[in-house]
Amino acid sequence: MTLSSRTKTIAPSVTLSLSAKAKTLKAQGVDVVNLTAGEPDYDTPEPVKEAARRAMQEGFTKYTPTSGIDELKSAVIEKLRRDNGLEYQKSEIIVSCGAKHSLYNISQALFEPGDEVIIPAPYWVTYPDQVRLCGAVPVFVPTEEKEDFNIRPEAIRSAVTPRTKAVIINSPCNPTGAATERRILERIAEIALEHGLYVISDEIYEPFVYDGFRHTSLAAVSGEMKKRTLVVNGVSKAYAMTGWRIGYTAAPKEIVEAMDTLQSQSTSNPTSIAQKAAVAALREGGSFTKEMVSEFDRRRRVIVEQLNRIPGFSCTLPRGAFYVFPNVGGILSGKYKGRPLESSARVADFLLEECKVVVVPGEAFGAPGHLRLSYAASLEDLTKALDRIESGLKTLG
Repeated sequence: MTLSSRTKTIAPSVTLSLSAKAKTLKAQGVDVVNLTAGEPDYDTPEPVKEAARRAMQEGFTKYTPTSGIDELKSAVIEKLRRDNGLEYQKSEIIVSCGAKHSLYNISQALFEPGDEVIIPAPYWVTYPDQVRLCGAVPVFVPTEEKEDFNIRPEAIRSAVTPRTKAVIINSPCNPTGAATERRILERIAEIALEHGLYVISDEIYEPFVYDGFRHTSLAAVSGEMKKRTLVVNGVSKAYAMTGWRIGYTAAPKEIVEAMDTLQSQSTSNPTSIAQKAAVAALREGGSFTKEMVSEFDRRRRVIVEQLNRIPGFSCTLPRGAFYVFPNVGGILSGKYKGRPLESSARVADFLLEECKVVVVPGEAFGAPGHLRLSYAASLEDLTKALDRIESGLKTLG
């Protein structure tokens, strides 16, 4: 059997495969603590479920327009106006099957073979592979742990070449939790406008910010930058709706039209019932999100404090998302079963085998020497996991 060459340029999602492995082990009766989850541990709010039930009872179970129903587009426009100070028309909005699907459609609509796409690192695992699927080239710009993984605009400027087509900005960031301040976004906007670049602004973790930080959408920096920005968001994180698969893009009309055409030949419309549920989430879910973020803030402080007590670990306090990204360089000289740990991938293997704690190694995010731990888990599970890690490290040679 001969498969297409494009399938050989990408790898399966490490985060999804590890999450699936953890769930399989649990189903087999193994007492594992899963800290890989990129989804809140809260249930979807009841008003959202009720909207879905009502949609089914009323027979709203057929095809919809490919780019989403007008009611949902209106709710998205209201959200962008209310929360981000942005004005869009329905022709500038497209609803897709999750924010990941939105990002995939963007890549397919914008990138040609040989185009370069600048991606700050550490990065979400999917960005590079979606770029490669188009024959384009991901160009990584590192951020520094000592600077809390904040993006350095001048590093982006230095990476621009005549082939550069776009920059991907993820704030708050998965995996580091870094949240980009408006002043930095303004400098990134200057670079993008100077070189005629598009900026893909992944804002899926928008409400998960702490310590008084205020999220700014890159499109809100200026009217000119709005014309070069593709804002990606969705309901999965903010309203605990990961399985409902609803994401959306706000972008210039011509790009949205191209994405609509692509979507019409791939998935067609997002699920009709989930669209109705998303309307309820965007219009009625604010208090739910606020309560959840408050609880995540509490967990954030607990997990960082406990990680920094573990010899060989060091962890900055993230300003956003629901992940911590500790540096584990202090234990890489240790030996497990006679072999040096050597890498964060080996550390993750050790934590699974010896401690029954599942985490994601930093290699998946372009950041060897780190681990990603999600605190979208109960305090009980977080404490159990950290206690197991601390005890397990004492067994290293």
